[in-house]
Amino acid sequence: MNNMVEFPHWKRAGVRILVLLALGGCTLAKVDVNVVSELTSLENQVLGTYNSLSEELLLVASVRGVSPTGKIEAPPRHTPEQQDATRALETISFHADDIDAFKRLGWVGENQEGLLTPFAREIPKTLSPELSSFATLYSDAEFRQVIAEVNQSREVLMQRVVQTTENFTAKDLPAIRKVFARLNRQNSAPGTKVQTDDGKWTLQ
Repeated sequence: MNNMVEFPHWKRAGVRILVLLALGGCTLAKVDVNVVSELTSLENQVLGTYNSLSEELLLVASVRGVSPTGKIEAPPRHTPEQQDATRALETISFHADDIDAFKRLGWVGENQEGLLTPFAREIPKTLSPELSSFATLYSDAEFRQVIAEVNQSREVLMQRVVQTTENFTAKDLPAIRKVFARLNRQNSAPGTKVQTDDGKWTLQ
């Protein structure tokens, strides 16, 4: 991953490792039950693969265990790809709240490639006190660094889905991107920016 800039002191240090969509602040597991029946077979397959991958990576990220005899055991060795994917999940989780706030401010939107697109950092006239205070915390460089890190992490996880699914190849990546993009749109809050399959930007 790229080196991270030093974030403001208020930034939380703890990392919530959740079953995250590659994808900034929302989870594949949050897909509404009513939506699942409308998913294509490819979408269902990606959904199942990603959630299985997330469970695997949670184990990779776990701390040392204790054997039945009470002996502390080091966690098993993992591949560089597993380690990269674990770091990607951690990065997405770490920035989840901020990405959500960026979306509510209109500073980022979910594009048709499964990634985040930044927009001009204009301050809306009507904001809650909490969001108004948040809007002053990030410099432009820090804002763009967060977007870059989350997008890079999403790329890592989408590639990992391809690598860990037997019948997926690199040729399937464009279709998988569309699956993630659609799920991102469905998980986006009302009033946030999303890009439709035809490339047009609209409000969710």
